[in-house]
Amino acid sequence: MNKKRFIPFVMGIIFLLSSLFSTTEVAAEDLDIRAEAAISVDYDTGKIFYEQDSDESRGIASTTKLISLYLIEKEIQDGDLAWDDEVPISEDVAELSENLDLSNVPLDQNEHYTVQDLFEAAVIESANAATIALAEKVAGSEEEFVDQMREQLEDWGIIDAKIVNSTGLSNEFLGDNIYPGTTKEDENELSAKDLAIVTRNLLQDFPDILEVTSIPEKEFGADTSTPFDMENFNKMLPGLSSERADVDGMKTGTTELAGACFVGTTEQNGTRIITVILDATDHDDIENEGARFDETNKLMDYTFDHWKQETVLTDNDPIPEMPSISVPQGKSQTLPVAVQDEIDLWMPTDKNTDDVSYQTSLEDDEVEAPVESGANVGTVQAQVEDDDLGYLDNEDGKERSTSAIVTTSGTEKANIFTTAWRNIKGIFQ
Repeated sequence: MNKKRFIPFVMGIIFLLSSLFSTTEVAAEDLDIRAEAAISVDYDTGKIFYEQDSDESRGIASTTKLISLYLIEKEIQDGDLAWDDEVPISEDVAELSENLDLSNVPLDQNEHYTVQDLFEAAVIESANAATIALAEKVAGSEEEFVDQMREQLEDWGIIDAKIVNSTGLSNEFLGDNIYPGTTKEDENELSAKDLAIVTRNLLQDFPDILEVTSIPEKEFGADTSTPFDMENFNKMLPGLSSERADVDGMKTGTTELAGACFVGTTEQNGTRIITVILDATDHDDIENEGARFDETNKLMDYTFDHWKQETVLTDNDPIPEMPSISVPQGKSQTLPVAVQDEIDLWMPTDKNTDDVSYQTSLEDDEVEAPVESGANVGTVQAQVEDDDLGYLDNEDGKERSTSAIVTTSGTEKANIFTTAWRNIKGIFQ
């Protein structure tokens, strides 16, 4: 082979090898989530890994039901409701269940349905009439139930929510049974961040919800005159069209206003994340009707590929930027300090402990002697440089990246002669 042919041959081999071994990871600034809003967070700490217009309120469609499901679970926890309680079906609910343009299971006033039956229908089939039947069972009317939903959101710090019904339907489908003061065109609206807060609270307080959200298929009303085969609208579950390993929740939603929405959750290597996609913008493309799941896949891949949790300081480690404190009136005028508790921190995979800074705050401007060993003198918080994504709940989320600052030795107060001598030296310095 002559030299002219050899060089292109070698370059071709190099290109081929580099293609085989190159990473497919995508940087955050290059991540193209084709949705109007999105967010990915850590279930455990509330750390935000990615956000895209996540503070803007939008239609949320049937992801609304996550709030309703929380209130049902709470009623059961409080002993005011039981899974095997029978739920009466009102005439309006029975009529609504016959609307084939909506997600429903058939409900007959002459049949018997339990809370468990309707709860599963609300989750798996996103059954709207079943959700309203549960709302009426809990609060006496959907109107009263909506008041409870609004109150619950306020308890979580969500104060700008627009909640007009228990299901996420447009009010136009509810006839005259709409919340007072709302219009036929009104729908529920939250931000992607709000939905992440709702989902995190639901999973924290009632982790058993995953036993239902992870069911791909189930028959509803097997012992009734109108049994119905339900298939979960969450197609990322095992055996369904967009399946992904370890996805076990949570809820889809679709209306003309909201577009295609999906709140997802998955656990990988002990880390559970929550993702929210609002209005996946390819939903109207017939060739890609599962766009919400495609975008969720990208968001989940990005999160696990680009974030890691590391212990940056262990118990009694010195603080890199503050190894000691000043005790002007002490026999020893400086004392070594350390962190009381281990500090764990989420950081991008391309960062390490050298990229961590420490913000310290002392309880008093001047530490007064005497000081005992192990005394709590302030707090320190670790933070990765250039990470401004924050947490869903700033106080709760920062807990693991914060520790008390404690002294590792003590000192007595200096006597008056030592203090006087120090003052004299200070004059002539």
